[in-house]
Amino acid sequence: MPKQLPRMDLNLLVSLDVLLAECHVTRAASRLGLSQPALSAQLRQLRAAFGDPLLVPGPKGMTPTSRAETLKAPLRELLAGFHGLVSAGQAFEPLAAQRVFRIAATDALHSTVTTPLVACLAVLAPQCQLAMQRTDLQALPEELASGELDLALLTPQATPATLHARKLYDETFLCVMRQDHPAAARPMDLDTFCSLAHVLVSPSGGGFMGAVDAALQTLGRRRRVQISINSFLLVPSLLEGTDLIATVPARLARRWAGRLAVVSVPLDVPGFSVSMAWHPRAHADAAQVWLRETMRQAVST
Repeated sequence: MPKQLPRMDLNLLVSLDVLLAECHVTRAASRLGLSQPALSAQLRQLRAAFGDPLLVPGPKGMTPTSRAETLKAPLRELLAGFHGLVSAGQAFEPLAAQRVFRIAATDALHSTVTTPLVACLAVLAPQCQLAMQRTDLQALPEELASGELDLALLTPQATPATLHARKLYDETFLCVMRQDHPAAARPMDLDTFCSLAHVLVSPSGGGFMGAVDAALQTLGRRRRVQISINSFLLVPSLLEGTDLIATVPARLARRWAGRLAVVSVPLDVPGFSVSMAWHPRAHADAAQVWLRETMRQAVST
């Protein structure tokens, strides 16, 4: 006869998962939609059930005990499996659905990928909401596993091996400048390109070397990077009143074609791919399957 499992409210395990992620009762209670006293009461139940303090006072909140650390991974897998078991049999009706989809990406990817998705949602799922969030690569696996995020947009190289992923598109580069820039009147050649002052986007901030510079080095050439910024979305305002130019992802450049002149880059710069990534817990979730397919279609049109 199969051995019966000990009885425990599944909600207690959900609370424990969030407590171990936050290591702070107030923040965990806020995430769970509970009052602090209610979550403290649940923590007492969990301590009694596991025969361990689980979380003890620390310098910036609470610190997991050794037993709690060993519980983190199997608990997350257990909850992910349960979520997948339940959601796999549920239908998703986009026209009637009321759901918040949370997608993490850089601002440039949100502009090129998530923006067309917004137009699709307005027609196909008008009562759903879209939360466009920034990417924190360190926290990403945990946020996808816990359900705080539904989807992340990344390059394949940056995608953690624990996640499912599907390529959305391949990207190349184009050069942009103000509409009346002297260099916009004729095809860009390499000498002109290297002589002009450039804006470089360094997502981590402060960098003056990028993919373009690496490609130039192979030709024994250099360009003059005058400005380094941490966001592609600052580029148009910087270029419109100056003689600066910038080399940016092609899809982004084409979105700016009404504001800026767009020309070919006069050298081969290796492109990159953009993928969407999700946690295995969400692989069969009907709503997320719909979201991923809708995003793929929105980007391909």
